[in-house]
Amino acid sequence: MKRVSDKRNRDRAENRGPNQGRSGRSLPRGAQSQGMGKPSRRKRATAAESQGPARNRRPADDRAKSRRGDRRIRPVQRNASAASPPEPSGESRLQKVLAAAGFGSRRQCEELIVTGRVEVDGKPVTQLGVRVDPQKSRITVDGDLLKPARLVYYAVNKPAGVVCTNRDPAGRPRVIDLAPSGDSRLFSVGRLDLNSEGLILLTNDGELTQRLTHPRYEVAKAYRVLVAGRPSPEVLARLKRGVHLAEGMARVEQIRVRSHQKDSTMLELVLREGKNREVRRVLARVGHKVMRLTRLAVGPVRLGSLPLGAARALTRDEVAQLRRAAGLRS
Repeated sequence: MKRVSDKRNRDRAENRGPNQGRSGRSLPRGAQSQGMGKPSRRKRATAAESQGPARNRRPADDRAKSRRGDRRIRPVQRNASAASPPEPSGESRLQKVLAAAGFGSRRQCEELIVTGRVEVDGKPVTQLGVRVDPQKSRITVDGDLLKPARLVYYAVNKPAGVVCTNRDPAGRPRVIDLAPSGDSRLFSVGRLDLNSEGLILLTNDGELTQRLTHPRYEVAKAYRVLVAGRPSPEVLARLKRGVHLAEGMARVEQIRVRSHQKDSTMLELVLREGKNREVRRVLARVGHKVMRLTRLAVGPVRLGSLPLGAARALTRDEVAQLRRAAGLRS
């Protein structure tokens, strides 16, 4: 009897559907959703293969890539309609035109624009990036008409107590006052602080000024510095490795001891970065106060025997060397 009942149970199990329980009755909807009477994983896989690949199913290798993350850099697809139109010939950015005409460095000319001091064809322009054709547009700065300027270059031996800014509310002597009086639109290439002296270049060439003063172009500048105390070889090596300033690391490319006095040392050093008051700050960082600072050279142009407070015009060869040092065509 037991064998007969076992055989009947097997027959019932073989004949019941996927949604039927052991008794052969249909399972309630909730039980079906909970997986009772659910076909095995192997059977589902076989059924899926018999039905063919799903329309939206991605290949296995693509799914693997999405799990790992595709780390390749893909080019950005730009909208052709949004592409900028070609620049008309003869047009340049307004600040570049002003700099080339001798109104200051490019950064100074940007300040002229944003402060509303520039007009193009009788209309004020305060937005940077405006393009103009200096041959066709009427451009004025503070009411003065822009005229193509003859580029001039001077070397000045700046004394202490002279400022490098063109506008000084305190009325102190300016370095541009040391140049010949006929060139009123000169500006200094970089700056020396009030108490420093030595070589300053004056020009109305805005593009060259931008290159010579920007840290990116790493134009070398040499200095003679009198410092308090006696820097040790370890301190000199640290200056070459670099010291931390607020803007980042500052390094002295070359440094040597010229002489020792009782409580001070004369150094000569070369830097390329051009940070504000960089020489004084890096030496203070290693514990040696600057007592006197004289700039000896800017790129290939040297101070030489130029008297204190005097100016001289650069030679054509010096200008060509400066332009090459700044990455410009001579």
